[in-house]
Amino acid sequence: MVFGNLEGPISARGRNQGSIYSFRADPRAIEGLSYAGFDVLSLANNHIWDWGADALVDTLSILEDGGIATVGAGANYEQANRPAVFEVGVARVAILAYTNLLPENMQAGEEFPGLSDFDLDKIKETINTLSNHGYLVVVSLHWGDEYQTIANDGQQEIARGLIDAGAGLIVGHHPHVVQQLENYGDGWVA
Repeated sequence: MVFGNLEGPISARGRNQGSIYSFRADPRAIEGLSYAGFDVLSLANNHIWDWGADALVDTLSILEDGGIATVGAGANYEQANRPAVFEVGVARVAILAYTNLLPENMQAGEEFPGLSDFDLDKIKETINTLSNHGYLVVVSLHWGDEYQTIANDGQQEIARGLIDAGAGLIVGHHPHVVQQLENYGDGWVA
């Protein structure tokens, strides 16, 4: 299974939201992502909203049509917060994705697109439920301080809490550098 973080929308539509760095890939990018073998991509990051709701919705559609699952954003609240589920050999894997780098008003609603809900109590409840149903739970988190090679105290506290809730692997991204790998309890934090 190949997982990654898609740091920006894939679309020919939308309106630049004004970030100093506003990313948007040509829809033909799906060819490269498919060729690379991605099975699932996190959209929970600080650039997925660079070209607004239309570009996000296009991204979801383009990836789905290309056979690539998404986590961390969706056309509505339910889709943005549901796990991607896979069977890998004999393992059942559930992947969730979140970011704490954008304001809550970019979160998906019942009838509008956006990001997953970074509510730690809800996340822990979801992890616990999936874990109790036999899934290896992988949580993708777009967070942390850029160019810092050590995770900050808040990251470590949250990651350990998610492992305590039943996650087996926490995969962090955003700092643009590699941070430490930690074995905590029954899980790993990268």
